[in-house]
Amino acid sequence: MEYSPAGVRHVSSAFGSKWLVSRPMNSRSLIVYRGRAGDRNTRGTAGAQMLGALLARRYGLDTTFVSRPQAPLPTTAWHEQLAAARGDLHAFADALRASLAEGHRTITAMGRCAAGLATIPVVAERFPDACVVWFDAHGDSNLPSSNAVPYLGGMVLTDAAGHWDSGLGAGLSLSNVVLVGARDLDPHEKELIAAGQLKVVEVGPNLPERLSAVVGARDVYVHLDCDVLEPGIVPIEYQVTGGLTLENLRACAIALARRKIIGVEVAEFESEWLDGRPASPDRLVDAIAPLLG
Repeated sequence: MEYSPAGVRHVSSAFGSKWLVSRPMNSRSLIVYRGRAGDRNTRGTAGAQMLGALLARRYGLDTTFVSRPQAPLPTTAWHEQLAAARGDLHAFADALRASLAEGHRTITAMGRCAAGLATIPVVAERFPDACVVWFDAHGDSNLPSSNAVPYLGGMVLTDAAGHWDSGLGAGLSLSNVVLVGARDLDPHEKELIAAGQLKVVEVGPNLPERLSAVVGARDVYVHLDCDVLEPGIVPIEYQVTGGLTLENLRACAIALARRKIIGVEVAEFESEWLDGRPASPDRLVDAIAPLLG
């Protein structure tokens, strides 16, 4: 490890070099992941940086940046996307592992859900009995063989559970996963749900109460894909009607915050609308504030 001026430390590993900001120990830690994660455009990474900047200002947090923004690959093939992202994702996993080891409630802004290939195995490794509450319009529980055109971000939970191998770790029990707001499910995901391997809390009346009943008293790690929200609330790449309102999301956050929150990761917030209007993450952060401590 080499140190350079301006309080920045240079971390090297077999997977390449990353720049991380040196920071004092806090009860909360902020990580902004700027590396590859199957991106098809630059709006997700830009959105993660925008979200991270707001979180840093609002909560007075120093920021650990992992990797640097890069142009999307010309290919959408999942195995090529994974190969290109693997070094960045290993560095991301190392940053989260270090933060959790220091006892921080870790808040993470990341562009795409596929970055969860790095985070969820680390959470399962350190907190094997924790409940992973997965707010997402999709199940993210496919296999490379279960779709005609597999999508890297659609296979995160099954990879973390060891149903296929990304090379980024496993150890997650799907019995510790609760899908919230999932409504665009593929056949393999429906099979896992029908078999009782995955639990789903659907959008509808008494959502916070139903979610609380499924989670129980377990410690919680929250994944928020912004497409769980009704389209038009924040800019997102994938739009699925029938989603949560920000009021629904905040009510769930209040309910979950009665438990120990290990960390919160937010993905798929895009920096601008499709017509070019700039986005703002303020109302989104307001909604999840109870989880942030």
